[in-house]
Amino acid sequence: MVKVNRLDHAISVGKWARCEIRRYIGQATAPYHRTLGTAMTELSNPPDAGPSRGGLSAGVAAADDAIMLLDDERRLVGWSREAETLFGYRPDEVSGRPADAILADADTGVGVFADGRRRGRTPDIRSVRHRDGHRVDVAVDCRRLSDGASGVTWLVRAMPARELRERAVDRAVTDGLYHQSPVLLTIYETDGRIRWFNHAVEAQFGVRVEECAGKSQKSLLPEGTLLYDEGREVQDVEEIIRRVARTGEPVIDMRYRSVTPLEPLREHVWTASYFVLNDEEGVPVGVCETGVDISERYVAQQRLALLSRAGSSIGGTLDMRRTAGELGDLVVPEFADAVVVDLFAAVLNGQEPPVPANGRKAGSELCEVARNARAAAVGDIAAAALDAVGPRCLADGATVSDPASGALVVPMESRGVAMGVVAFVRSAPRDPFDAEEVALAEELASRTAVCVDNARRYAREHATALTLQQDLLPRALPRPAGVELAHRYLPAAGPVGVGGDWYDVIPLSGARVGFVVGDVAGHGMNAAATMGRLRTTVAALAALDLAPEELLARLDDLVVQAGAVRTADEAEDQAFGVTCLYSIYDPVSRRCVMARAGHPPPVLVAPGGRAELLDLPAGPPLGLGGLPFESAEVEVPEDAVLALYTDGLVESRDRDIEAGIRTLCEAVSRPGRDPLEHLCDRVTAALLPRPPEDDAALLLIRMHALAEDQVSTWDIPADPGEVGRARSLVGERLERWEVDEGASFTVELAVSELVTNAIRYGHPPIRLRLIRERGLIVEVSDGGHTSPHLRRAAMEDEGGRGLFLVAQLTQRWGTRYTPTGKTIWTELSLEPHELTPLAFGL
Repeated sequence: MVKVNRLDHAISVGKWARCEIRRYIGQATAPYHRTLGTAMTELSNPPDAGPSRGGLSAGVAAADDAIMLLDDERRLVGWSREAETLFGYRPDEVSGRPADAILADADTGVGVFADGRRRGRTPDIRSVRHRDGHRVDVAVDCRRLSDGASGVTWLVRAMPARELRERAVDRAVTDGLYHQSPVLLTIYETDGRIRWFNHAVEAQFGVRVEECAGKSQKSLLPEGTLLYDEGREVQDVEEIIRRVARTGEPVIDMRYRSVTPLEPLREHVWTASYFVLNDEEGVPVGVCETGVDISERYVAQQRLALLSRAGSSIGGTLDMRRTAGELGDLVVPEFADAVVVDLFAAVLNGQEPPVPANGRKAGSELCEVARNARAAAVGDIAAAALDAVGPRCLADGATVSDPASGALVVPMESRGVAMGVVAFVRSAPRDPFDAEEVALAEELASRTAVCVDNARRYAREHATALTLQQDLLPRALPRPAGVELAHRYLPAAGPVGVGGDWYDVIPLSGARVGFVVGDVAGHGMNAAATMGRLRTTVAALAALDLAPEELLARLDDLVVQAGAVRTADEAEDQAFGVTCLYSIYDPVSRRCVMARAGHPPPVLVAPGGRAELLDLPAGPPLGLGGLPFESAEVEVPEDAVLALYTDGLVESRDRDIEAGIRTLCEAVSRPGRDPLEHLCDRVTAALLPRPPEDDAALLLIRMHALAEDQVSTWDIPADPGEVGRARSLVGERLERWEVDEGASFTVELAVSELVTNAIRYGHPPIRLRLIRERGLIVEVSDGGHTSPHLRRAAMEDEGGRGLFLVAQLTQRWGTRYTPTGKTIWTELSLEPHELTPLAFGL
């Protein structure tokens, strides 16, 4: 590195000449003063030194050179202190002596002028004897002065030979820094004013140092230049220079972004560093700035960073329109001034993208889904470019450049099929897209297309799963007597997809009603299909009139068996880990029996509005096998509301299930008798203000008891003669209920057959019950556990036709078992047009 004191001397060579001549030959007599002035001038501007650059001289004269003055006879008349130090002679010892006597060669004794050659500007390297006799290798430069009238004709400079080599290197470094260095070098005064800069600065900015010396740094750069320090924009670079000069701490890697006067349409980026320049005493004399044009590297880094951000910025959701918009948000305004994205209508609908046919797209209706522009006019240009060259881009399957509009139209392809097309537009003064930027645009379009295709597939699968789930869920719940119903099902929003939550209402015998709610783990088609399978199974088991704990036990056995026959290649059955709650409400007794398999417990709201969480045995989730289920029986007050739900209603990422259940209880705890639909809306508003993260199901049941005059019960003795009395009792009650004769005959016939079978094949006690709701229910109970069988009697058989007649005359019939026996039941419609005619040939 060039020593700072030598640079400073080179910059101030005129001042050096004046000071050093007076110091070196201060003892000279007055007649020599005029000649010394001439010597000063020639030292300051040697003929072969060339023009100076901003005060940086090409000469290598320095203050520590040995200076000697000779008269016309080449006798010494001036001897500097540096000469005394170099050769060991005092001025009085050499004054008037021939120069050749002092500067004689140590080996040959030949003096500096003895050979008679004319001395030029290149110093001679010779070995000279020191006063004490040791050898001194010096470089000697003899220069004849142009004005020798005062008696001083020659100026001799001498320096150690090694120092000459060092100065030559210094001069080569100085010249290299100015003429050849690709690094931009600028030297500032400590107050921020420009002192000097090299040829690289001149070439890039088209200015000369003479034009900018003494001015601020802003004189080099056009308006609008941005300067960043550690990523923060800086307004005053002079303050940074003054801070470096004041503290001595360098500033590294500041970034400039600007155009240059020579290239007003191309933006450059430079990295600059600043460090202080001190003199020999450590006093700051300036600040040096080194700059490197990193435009190409910066652009490459920006492109790489853009691709990196694309991976995290595009496709964060499974929404096609939003994904297309994320592309525009990413590239405007850094990469383009406007972006417009068109997708095929079929893609937006979740269908397969159109396939090329004869250079055109089948069903190629394009829809604009995203537009992002710095100005509306530029966005219109992008849209017009899509209309103009978009069809050719899609037909060729290749990028098309439209120079007229500055647009780049790129197909958005995934799996070799176009999802749509995107236009990138740049407006003046920005450069058109180069080859590398075209490749970048194609990569961005391709990544976006993959995300759009994923979103399209999700939309299709989600729609299919949602349709399947809606088909598997009850379209309209039955409206059995004794209960009012309201329900809500909210499928999961976002990428989790449709889940497997379900609910059902199952009419049972004896005016009872079964309620079920369940939750299949997971989402998607498999979860929906598993839900449908379990819902069907529960309905089939409920038709057997099983108790809740027995139904869950059999359902658990079926799930375990299905898992046991699964092959190694099959995925685990999603029925494993399913939670379920099943309850039966009897409006005659106002009692509700419930059991659950790992499901959240229900909430019961009393008629006054107070809600409580029912304490039911939890039971294990389905599929574990071998663990028992327990039920609990609750007497339900008239007009009470039972709330059944899945965990998606009460649990989310920011709320645990306990807090959700408390919120549910607060939402349903309301004095007065609100309609159940309003109550459903209040619950979903309180618990699901946003689209749910998981499927959520809610079933509200308001329970009523049947009036006393709707139920009649008789104990029947186990005597065949009591069959007639039973028919009479039923006839009287039907007459009181104003049932027409045709229906009464059918009911009496069914009662006669069922009571007869109970007396003949069952065990006491025998009980007959009639329930009047929308139709009529006949129940005959006995203490036996033998199930009756329906059979067709042969012509020669004397019996076996009774149960067959009952099945033909009634709408439904069946058997349910109780802890004390069994009950044969049948349901009949009281509408005359729904009665089955007696056409049995009897």
